[in-house]
Amino acid sequence: MIAIVQLLIKYALFPAFAMETTLNTIDFFVLILATVFIAAGGYVINDIYDIETDAINKPSKVIIGKSITENKANKLYFLFTITGVCLGFYLSHAVGRPPFFGLFVIISALLYVYASYLKQIAVAGNIVVSILVALSLLIVGIFELIPVITIENENVQTTMLEILTDFGIFAFLINFIREIVKDIQDVDGDHKAGMQTLPILFGKTRTSKITMVLTIITILIILYYITTFLYMHEVAVAYYLIAVVGPLIYITIKLYSAENNAHFKHISLMLKLVMVSGMLSMVLYRIIL
Repeated sequence: MIAIVQLLIKYALFPAFAMETTLNTIDFFVLILATVFIAAGGYVINDIYDIETDAINKPSKVIIGKSITENKANKLYFLFTITGVCLGFYLSHAVGRPPFFGLFVIISALLYVYASYLKQIAVAGNIVVSILVALSLLIVGIFELIPVITIENENVQTTMLEILTDFGIFAFLINFIREIVKDIQDVDGDHKAGMQTLPILFGKTRTSKITMVLTIITILIILYYITTFLYMHEVAVAYYLIAVVGPLIYITIKLYSAENNAHFKHISLMLKLVMVSGMLSMVLYRIIL
């Protein structure tokens, strides 16, 4: 999903605005690989620290300790993370911005801290991992747009960075809501592991209502964006209302009545689909501009 979104930014969003970009095809592929490798490392280390909770929450999906040993999983974590960071080091020097390398180090470090510590703290872990999801979009703008900013194109490049930031905010909000929903699903295993997630502190029902309010706020933000920036483009308005706002209203209704894990699993899937449909809206800019 990370790779697809980054490809959409490069080959759907940027061409719609005729953006001046930095990376050639090979270097852009390196950026995708660096991001995906670091994300893969994050998933592995997360699974390592989740062995106890996953054994309760989703025993059929446990891999570490069954399909592969914990020792092998640690080796995979180091391999994926070091590969991603090294690719980031190459890329940062390739675009003439060595300090950009720090992004890959920080993201890798945050993924480790999230898995080992932050995810046990209510909201903090949800916020951090959602920021990292948003960064997987913004990093394309950082590497593609910033190195070629000049006085002549500054306004255009800055506008595109703002649009990317809007998509990043959308990704943050949807992922943040989904992380809380997943915490509701995993409350039993998390409680046994001594975690302090939102559902453990406030209970599943109250947390569900909090998530419902967050979803309503997200809907209002999207409606504001539509009425402020896209109201003249009927195709875009129709797409967002049908593919993004409509499903979010459905999710809000479901959150109000959700009672068991099957309900929350369905809501989590719907949120993932909303994320996909929201990112696919980048193709619209080729049509409306």
